[in-house]
Amino acid sequence: MSGPIARRDKAPEVMKKMRTQAAGLRTGNPVLSADTFRDVHATAGGDVMTIGGVVNKTALALAILVLSATYAWNAGAAHPGAVGGLTMVGALGAFAVAIATSFRPQWASFTTPLYAVLEGLLLGAVSRTFEARYPGLVAQAVFLTFGTLGALLFLYRTGMIKVTDGFRAGIFAATGGIMLFYLVSFVMSLFGHGIPLLHAATPLGIGFSLVVTGVAALNLVLDFDFIDRGVRSGAPKSMEWYGAFALLVTLVWLYLEMLRLLAKLQDRD
Repeated sequence: MSGPIARRDKAPEVMKKMRTQAAGLRTGNPVLSADTFRDVHATAGGDVMTIGGVVNKTALALAILVLSATYAWNAGAAHPGAVGGLTMVGALGAFAVAIATSFRPQWASFTTPLYAVLEGLLLGAVSRTFEARYPGLVAQAVFLTFGTLGALLFLYRTGMIKVTDGFRAGIFAATGGIMLFYLVSFVMSLFGHGIPLLHAATPLGIGFSLVVTGVAALNLVLDFDFIDRGVRSGAPKSMEWYGAFALLVTLVWLYLEMLRLLAKLQDRD
């Protein structure tokens, strides 16, 4: 027997094989780890994860995010004092939901839309702040973010970018280093100190932002590869939401880094 029915019938065996292979799998995106599919199983005769399903759910999550961001943008325009509150609610709420989803991927069908709402509040408020200081900057950042997504997806699907173990390890290490750097910066800011490298429009500061933006973009390639592996291995259809969640996390990070980089370049001028 061949075709979709045969794939579903073999799903338990395929998932067992995938769990064995996953021991050596790494991805830079913190929500896509080697254990992502370890405790999920496609039941015999059940629907399996597809690329189309991930795309559709990602599009829905992005639509929710845009609606939420529009609300925060308009609220910030009408009441500038609300920007700080919206940013705080969005940032803390999205972080909590992201942590919960990372530990419980099976919750993604509920938490991904919630994450999109919260990130929308954050991005809408932050974008409004940047736009007030740098008119036109937000449109540029949005264009560059989705342009990068499209370009990297094309390069990945055509095989021009190949994801090797060394590639994964390098991006994973770079992402971890950046996250640690940001954590140290946040802790220092609580005591009234900062790291000028993060905000200074100097050649070094711009170079730092270029590197971070590049690492964020390359995380998209790792997301594509990881989702592709899940699809080929017959992961359950419910995991499409987790794939959408992972892509959303990376896209949000990439967009924020684009904003930071473009702002530095304008300050430099």
